[in-house]
Amino acid sequence: MEAKEYKTIKTEIRLPYELAYGATWTRFFEGLKNKTIFGTKCTKCGRILVPARSFCPRCFVDTDEWVEVSQVGTLIAWCYTNYKYFGMPTEPPFIGSLIRLNGTDVNFLHLMGGFDLNNFDEVKKIIKSGMKVEAVWSDDRKGHIMDIKYFRPL
Repeated sequence: MEAKEYKTIKTEIRLPYELAYGATWTRFFEGLKNKTIFGTKCTKCGRILVPARSFCPRCFVDTDEWVEVSQVGTLIAWCYTNYKYFGMPTEPPFIGSLIRLNGTDVNFLHLMGGFDLNNFDEVKKIIKSGMKVEAVWSDDRKGHIMDIKYFRPL
């Protein structure tokens, strides 16, 4: 049996879309626009969720109590990225991180920054899981997750 040869082409497909924030995310992002981080509190288990959610994913009850949360937290985990890919949050190199803001009960995914990210060996000397971090705000805030420019080490 003779092997078949298949030809391929390399292309890129884009799918433009709009996402409606809804009432909860609208209020959360409006807070960011005003340099305020809001969470929602579950009335059943008491957990404070950031980013704000319309219901508690543990208890499945609506979360309609809003609380302003700290802009300081603890770095839980981080990942250094030095290559480009589709849909990345910013130009590499960058550090994606999980941050537990003081007084909250879930981790918040955002970027670390405020220091030179070009040399990974130097980055490893600065950034450590468990370190305290604080939010740094963008000068041009629009009601978007990137209104927090990044979190920096304290």
